[in-house]
Amino acid sequence: MNPKEKYAHKALMYDMLSNYYKYVDPAKHILYYQKHLKALQQLMSAGQHDHRDHHSQQLNLGMSKVRILHASPDAPSVDIYLNGKVTLKNVTFKQLSDYFQLPAGNYRIDIFPTGNQSRPVLSEMLLLMPASTYTIAASGRASNLKLLPFIDQPFISAGETKVRVVHLSPDAPAVDIAIKDGDVLFKNVSFLDATTFLTVSPRKVDLEVRVAGTNSVVLTVRKVQFKADRAFTVFAVGFANGTPSLDLIITS
Repeated sequence: MNPKEKYAHKALMYDMLSNYYKYVDPAKHILYYQKHLKALQQLMSAGQHDHRDHHSQQLNLGMSKVRILHASPDAPSVDIYLNGKVTLKNVTFKQLSDYFQLPAGNYRIDIFPTGNQSRPVLSEMLLLMPASTYTIAASGRASNLKLLPFIDQPFISAGETKVRVVHLSPDAPAVDIAIKDGDVLFKNVSFLDATTFLTVSPRKVDLEVRVAGTNSVVLTVRKVQFKADRAFTVFAVGFANGTPSLDLIITS
């Protein structure tokens, strides 16, 4: 994770914590808001010296890029509103939207069952930083839905491939992600954890999901093509013991 990614992640995390404690614990609200402001200052400073981030240059000044993933296995299809305006309709489990650009800033995200706007199943505030790209995952069981933002913009050198894993299966134990008959790429990834990006050789592989620390394979996905000059995120979704069953969503 480069410095810009690190400070953007911190700013986002502290903003969410600040909003959470706003009416619960005013002292913690102030503490996390101050940490949020400090992370913003560090992010701006890092941005002034980071000339490698070609992806950011593709975004218009003051804009963010966002895509949304429905990763709650027992939740119905949903409509998603940003600041009171419908943005996505009838989003079903495992559906990942295309990226769309938004002005950077604070957004209220409301998620409703499709066609029923009487009461949201989830309503949260989220800060989008300028020149940053996010995947926002609606995760967990429908009874305890969470909104998780992940920053999607690692620096990729010419010819290399980067991969990370995000564990979004609510009943699965910690897992290892390995190449069949090869290396373990990621160890002991727990529910709601997101790994850092790992540089791998561009190639076609069979991926195995194993119970952490064992050779017990719970899922195999064959012929995954890791192409050069791209970054891939592997989302583990579904139920380990139920329907819909465990699956991997692999995006670039």
